[in-house]
Amino acid sequence: MSNILITSAGKRVSLVRAFQKELKQLIPSSYVYAADEKPDLSAACQIVEKNFTLPNVCHINYVDALITICIDNNISLIVPTIDSELLLLSESQEQLRLKGITPIISSLELVMQCRDKRKIHKFFNLFGIYTAKEYSKKKYILPFFIKPIDGSRSSDTYLISDKSELNDYHFQNKQLMFLEYIDHNLHDEYTCDMYYGKDNELKCVVPRKRIEIRDGEVNKGKTSKNFLFKFLKEKMFKIEGARGCLTAQFFLNKKTNHIVGIEINPRFGGGFPLSYLAGANFPKWIIQEYIFNKSILYVEDWESNLLMLRYDDEIIVNKSDA
Repeated sequence: MSNILITSAGKRVSLVRAFQKELKQLIPSSYVYAADEKPDLSAACQIVEKNFTLPNVCHINYVDALITICIDNNISLIVPTIDSELLLLSESQEQLRLKGITPIISSLELVMQCRDKRKIHKFFNLFGIYTAKEYSKKKYILPFFIKPIDGSRSSDTYLISDKSELNDYHFQNKQLMFLEYIDHNLHDEYTCDMYYGKDNELKCVVPRKRIEIRDGEVNKGKTSKNFLFKFLKEKMFKIEGARGCLTAQFFLNKKTNHIVGIEINPRFGGGFPLSYLAGANFPKWIIQEYIFNKSILYVEDWESNLLMLRYDDEIIVNKSDA
């Protein structure tokens, strides 16, 4: 089996096209497929040879349905794209591998750390990376930032500049953290695409400056071989259980180069196409590692200062109501 399935494909058209391009060059007879809860309403599902309907990731039959799709369509690799899939797929890795199916995902232990903001702060600290201080809800310093322990896509986040902006919801919700505010006027925010091989060693890291954000994803960004690039190569060269793409966020002080770790998502992020177009060929390396069983060497010859300006595009599908 040598086909690839992108799950929860949604609007990840650029990611699907990157995998299509690389797979066709290496195995011309193979295909990249896409799955979604509502594939008819998924742009990425319209550009593949086949698309499939999967139940919601919370559904009891999700993994069984996924296995059936993979076996019936000669799919050997699964590439997840959203946070809600990660825990279930990492728990099911052995079950999937027994069927000849490999999800490109980190270990269960690492995924669990990444899903909990308190745990990932401790994780960063183990590597000597500073993180924002967590305040007690009875004792805090204004301004401060509120975010959920297990949130994503910038949902349920608040910048609190005055006590009048606080309400009972903020105090009573145990999932919300009160955190030291990292001043955006003093810091630039970066998303780093980091590729880890089967040996859990870093093969490539591309910092992308977050110039403009929309719906939690980078809308305008620029690659940069800066201090952060060198720092992460040294500090996070090996992470036990890390496999495939990790998307990590940091603040970098504009004057001092002081680094603050924010979070890690152990999956492809929405801004990855910029890193791919800069020369960080994660899709190719995944195919080489997991289908051809080749070792990947460390790569840093990607293009710096490459600017991405995203825009909306349309995929039109002619469908009758019948």
